[in-house]
Amino acid sequence: MNSNIFICIIVMAAVTYFIRVLPLVLIRGKIKNRFFRSFIYYVPFVTLSVMVFPSILTSTSSFISALIGFVIAVTVSFLGAGLPVVSLFAVAAVFVSELFIR
Repeated sequence: MNSNIFICIIVMAAVTYFIRVLPLVLIRGKIKNRFFRSFIYYVPFVTLSVMVFPSILTSTSSFISALIGFVIAVTVSFLGAGLPVVSLFAVAAVFVSELFIR
């Protein structure tokens, strides 16, 4: 059974390595396509959002309080506040909503 685990680890490492090396090998010059450059620019933001969003909705004892905190965070961020202010408002909203939901 231990050999299966090591085989899985080696395969995953190889796949990860090839995914990272392949663009370096295939793309030699500067990317001039405007659409592709903007696509590559936004990939880290989308990846982070996809990883964080599910944990936002499951991080509290109630889905409703998590949703309230998320909505408050999005609203405050659209108003132009920085990350510490957005975080404080979201945490306060979740705290207050948890008091009333229970």
